[in-house]
Amino acid sequence: MKITGTLINYYFVCHRELWLFANGINMEQESDLVYEGKLIHEESYPERSSKYEEVAIDGIKVDYYDAKNHVIHEIKKSNKVDRAHEWQLKYYMYIFEQHGVTDVRGILEYPEMRKTKEVMLSDVDREEICLMIGEIESIIQKDECPPRVKKGLCRNCSYFDFCYSEEPDEASGGL
Repeated sequence: MKITGTLINYYFVCHRELWLFANGINMEQESDLVYEGKLIHEESYPERSSKYEEVAIDGIKVDYYDAKNHVIHEIKKSNKVDRAHEWQLKYYMYIFEQHGVTDVRGILEYPEMRKTKEVMLSDVDREEICLMIGEIESIIQKDECPPRVKKGLCRNCSYFDFCYSEEPDEASGGL
């Protein structure tokens, strides 16, 4: 299986979500938050479509790529999982490098917050990505889904009903 940016993101957010998604259990098509994120992507920078391009290579799809300046722009709704977003963008830069594109920089953009964050890829990051890929493959290949780990993000996750369907009292309680 190709490692995608989504899998990198889920690796940092929730191993259970990672396993479910990678094994074909996809709940995102039902999620209002995912739909809202797609709208933000489409409507925040309408002029970009003519200036930059969406690029899909090796299982990844970047929001916008400025080929002239070698900058990958990744648009996100909020920075609640900033670390996951940062590593997803680093992974994109890593894949670009694997395809011969050098000196790639990344910019995380949070249009609703009016914030941006520049992301660079270091040698240490490259080594970490190689380790992550192995760990992600290991998680995905397990016969059983990883156990649920309660996190503050669970309530807004598209897999919430799946994970908490058998425990209605606990699910409505204090997450």
